[in-house]
Amino acid sequence: METKHEQIIKYIENLEIGSKISVRQTAKALQVSEGTAYRAIKDAETQGLVSTAERVGTIRIEQKVQESIEKLSFDSVVNIVDGQVLGGKAGLSRTLNHFVIGAMEMDAMKRYIGANDLMIVGNRESVQEYALKEGAAVLITGGFNTSERIKRLADQTGLPVISTSYDTFTVAAKINRAIYDQLIKKEIVHVSDIMIPSLRRSLSLPTMRRNAGMS
Repeated sequence: METKHEQIIKYIENLEIGSKISVRQTAKALQVSEGTAYRAIKDAETQGLVSTAERVGTIRIEQKVQESIEKLSFDSVVNIVDGQVLGGKAGLSRTLNHFVIGAMEMDAMKRYIGANDLMIVGNRESVQEYALKEGAAVLITGGFNTSERIKRLADQTGLPVISTSYDTFTVAAKINRAIYDQLIKKEIVHVSDIMIPSLRRSLSLPTMRRNAGMS
């Protein structure tokens, strides 16, 4: 049976692109609490299903592939979330494909998790074990530790198990921010690469300001 969280995510997935979404409306439509609706909508935002903008609100958007996440290593994740590595240190240099929030039933997770993904979860040891066996690293939120058995499995698979004191949504926001920052840096590098050296030397700050429409 689907959890309420899963039902809300599916409800959001089925909305037309451009549809406005509110916590109150979603809670009323699915007969759930506003707290449950809020958490699911925030999860949908981390998955790229919705976007929230000031004065506009939350809107259903077309889900996009996270293009630059393959450049983010598990070692980088440790730094981003101020984490502690509990096991699987040999795999810290690996790059991650996607991150998945483990706020659903096990059966539902199976279609989302894959090799070199990052499962973000609390103290659900069964989920931690499943993720490692599927080739995914684990990020445990809320400052929880894990069992020696999970640590040994992490070492055996070479997949990091990381613990952070942050909550799930703070962690997701931090990782998303890191990915966004990498995209910006990538664009800056590309612009720098295509500039002709002689042109670069001829550009003065006032000229750059005028071209940018600055006074």
